[in-house]
Amino acid sequence: MNSDLTHFLNSADQFLPGNSLQIRLTLLALVLNRNILIEDVPGMGKTTLVKFFAKASGLDFKRIQFTSDLLPSDVLGISLFNKETEKFIFRPGPVFAELILADELNRASPKTQSALLQAMEEKLVTVDGETFNLPARFCLIATQNPRGQFGTYPLPESQLDRFLFKISMGHLNREEEISLLSSGSRLTQVDQLPVIFEKSVLDTWQNQINKIEASPVLLSYIADLLAETRKLEEQAGLSPRAGLDLLSATKGWAWLNNRTFSIPDDVQYVFPFVAGHRIFSHQSLSSSQENSRCHEILKKVNFIKK
Repeated sequence: MNSDLTHFLNSADQFLPGNSLQIRLTLLALVLNRNILIEDVPGMGKTTLVKFFAKASGLDFKRIQFTSDLLPSDVLGISLFNKETEKFIFRPGPVFAELILADELNRASPKTQSALLQAMEEKLVTVDGETFNLPARFCLIATQNPRGQFGTYPLPESQLDRFLFKISMGHLNREEEISLLSSGSRLTQVDQLPVIFEKSVLDTWQNQINKIEASPVLLSYIADLLAETRKLEEQAGLSPRAGLDLLSATKGWAWLNNRTFSIPDDVQYVFPFVAGHRIFSHQSLSSSQENSRCHEILKKVNFIKK
């Protein structure tokens, strides 16, 4: 593992103890230029995690607080008429940044939620028929409250499918809890943190992940997992995009473990975080139920060396 990555992970683990998994999956989403969804009740450290990454990477960061009265133009931007030039001038919204915190995304109306669809997949924004490019490096980290909480709107399947991972923060153990009580909120300490790596390093890391080998046998295993999800009754299986994301995440996990090739363990480790929120069910499932369903699928599909 290269020194920049080691230094970052050590710094992150020290600043955010008890969140090793969340740190590594968020890093992969950032490196792969994808999006990540964090679901948990308020006060679990979701915002602190995102702000740590913004500070550590030096990326252009914007936070959007999603509420029921937020409009698509509040997110994307608006065209204003200039009387002097007699032309419309586009004023970019907060989505034009490299790292976005979409806080409590499921509190916004479906219309405002859907305004992000093009940005999340194509890194483009279209306003009044004109299309604008987002920054080349663009990562949206959304937080949402658990389904069923007052004032929330479920995210549509098309939007969930655009998130590389879905994670939750979880509770700290006793020692970590005591450490937090002793030191106080880490959110107030984020502004004092130095930049740990330059954003150009993200391109280097992304190229390293892309070079990770995935054998034909491993690709067959991923295809078998995708097929198994499509056999579930009253549920829609994984999309081809989810399959590509699973492969990227598999390579990323191998990279984090300092290997130049992927193994079945990599697939199995990231599968619940890639697939859980995308296997759409007519019944509303909690994050833990989604995770359990993925582990049942893994048990049904054997890795066979051919």
